[in-house]
Order: sequence, then C-alpha cells, then structure tokens
Amino acid sequence: MTDLLCADCVGKSYRGRRILSSASLRAVAGEVRVLLGRNGAGKSTLLRIAAGWLQPDTGIVRWEGEALTRASLPALASWGLFYLPDHDLLSNAFTLRRQLEMFHKRYGGLSPHDAARRTGVATHLDKRPVALSGGELRRAELAAVLVRRPACLLADEPYRGIAPRDAEVLTSVFHELAASGAAIVITGHEVPSLLEAAHHVTWCVSGTTYELGTPGRATEDERFRREYLGRSLARG
Repeated sequence: MTDLLCADCVGKSYRGRRILSSASLRAVAGEVRVLLGRNGAGKSTLLRIAAGWLQPDTGIVRWEGEALTRASLPALASWGLFYLPDHDLLSNAFTLRRQLEMFHKRYGGLSPHDAARRTGVATHLDKRPVALSGGELRRAELAAVLVRRPACLLADEPYRGIAPRDAEVLTSVFHELAASGAAIVITGHEVPSLLEAAHHVTWCVSGTTYELGTPGRATEDERFRREYLGRSLARG
C-alpha cells in the first residue's frame, strides 16, 4: 500500500541528547497503525515531526509521496491531516457544542449532533471540556475528529487513563475511519487496547523503528516480546 504520510529516516536531538537517529513513521490509507515503545523512546517526538509540529534534524516528511522542504501542521491540516495531541485539543472557553459547530462550519464532515451521538457525548454538548471526565473528554475529542473527517489521523496516547468502555468506543471509531479510507496512526502504552485496534505494529526503540507487521506477527517477535512486552505478558 502507498503511504499517505511518511516521516522517513528521522533524526532529532534535545539539548545534546539523541532522541531519534533513524526512525520512520508511515500512515497508510485504510489501516490503523500503532507506534509502540517505552517512555522516552521518542514516539511522541516522531509523531509530532510527522504532523509538522516539530522539525527534524535529519530526514524528510512526505505527503502523498511529495517531499516537503519544511513540513508544517497548518499546511498538512489543509490537505487532510488531523493531529490529536495527548492534551488540550478543546478549549475550556466554549461548550463542546460550540466547538463542534466551529469544526463543522470549516470542514463540513459529520454533523456535530451525529458525531456526539456516535461517540456517546450527546448529553454533554452544552458542557465545557473542564466539566468532562477523562474518558468523556477523549470521546468528545473523537467527535471533533468525526466532524473533521480527516484523510489522516495521528493520535498521541488516546487510550491513556480511560475506562474499558471508552476504549471500546475509540477502537470502533478508529476502525470505521480506516474502513472509509483514512490513514490512522496511534501511540500509547495500553498494549491490549492498542493491539486490538491495530492492523500494523511499529516498534520504536534505541532511536529507530522496526516494522513488525500484524499484531499476531508482532507478538511472535522474540526481541519485541522480551524487551517490550515483558515476560509475563509475552507468556499470556
């Protein structure tokens, strides 16, 4: 399959510390890809570089095969990218309804009411994000994604701190978006939820990435099992 978005052979350092040396991220139409790795491995950094939020020291970002001299989030967003950060997507200055209406006015995807109903937050439309629980907030952010209807979604730790019921909603929506042709890449540490959502697993370790394939193949990889999944989970 052709990459819709690709951050290729990326290197990035912070304050003299090498975070990424030769790491790649690929978003493929019709697939949910998960980027796994331990804390500090550089997953979020790689995701932000692919989104145009950060600039790499080395490497290149491509959109639909075209190399971008300097990828930027506004430009990528205008072409169909939605970057879902791990916090602060929605403003506490406005109700959820108002913010979804603003998304809809600009992008014209799913209606705010239908998006809220699909993600189970229809009863919270007149609340501000600060009044929502962690799981409700994540589902509200996912409603914004549905209103946007992106060609590509990069989501940083969407499963963090949420209940299993909320996780099921997220996974279902990610699969629906992929089935409609969107390219999805998500990060996190909630291995069971992420593997359930994934069509393809990428492992970020020691500054680089490895394409492990399907979740079944990934969990059969001896080094991945030993160094990331851990012995207890690997035995399971």
